[in-house]
Amino acid sequence: MKKVTIYILGLVVVGVLAGYGIGYFLKEARQPEQRVPILVEPELLPRDVELFFADSQGTYLVSEGRQIAGCEDDRECIISLLSELVKGSQAGHQPVLPTQARILSVELENDLVRVDFTRQLVDQHPGGSLSELLTVYSLTNSLVGNFSYLRQVQILVEGEPLQTLKGHVRIDQPIYADFSYSHPPELGTQPEK
Repeated sequence: MKKVTIYILGLVVVGVLAGYGIGYFLKEARQPEQRVPILVEPELLPRDVELFFADSQGTYLVSEGRQIAGCEDDRECIISLLSELVKGSQAGHQPVLPTQARILSVELENDLVRVDFTRQLVDQHPGGSLSELLTVYSLTNSLVGNFSYLRQVQILVEGEPLQTLKGHVRIDQPIYADFSYSHPPELGTQPEK
C-alpha cells in the first residue's frame, strides 16, 4: 500500500510540474499584447478677439469683443475672425463689410497678411470715402490688433489687388493699422464765452 501511495504521490508531483512547464511554454509562445495608443487631442480653447465696426452714425470705429473658436494655426484663426467681421456686430454697431463677401484665402508672409475676398466685397459695398476708410481700417485694425506679429494687410479681390474699393481709398499696397479711426472725429473747438 505504501508503494501505491508513493507512486500516486509521485504521479501528482510530476503532473503538477508538467502543468507548470506546459503553462510556462505556452505563455512564452503567446504574442505579447499590443497596446493601441489612444490619441487624445487637446481641446482648443476659444480665443478672445477684438473686432472693429462703425459706430451707430457710421463716423468712426468702435471695438467689440468676441470669441472665436479655438484653432491650431493662425490662418484658421484669421479666417474665423474675418468671418465674424462679415457677420456684423452683435452689439448694434454698423457693419463695415457686406454680408455677401466671402474670404477666398489668407496668406501669411512675415508681418504681412494677404486676404483675398470674393467680388461681393466691392459690388455690395455702399461706397463713399468715409465708408471705405472704415472698411479698410476695420479689417486692418482687427487683424493687427489680434495678431501681434502682423503689421500690414493686403486686400485682394479674387486674387487681384485693386486700386480702390469704390474710388476713394487706395488698397493697391499693403495697409498699416491706424487706430486713430477708433475715436470720434473732432468737430472743432468751441468758442470761448
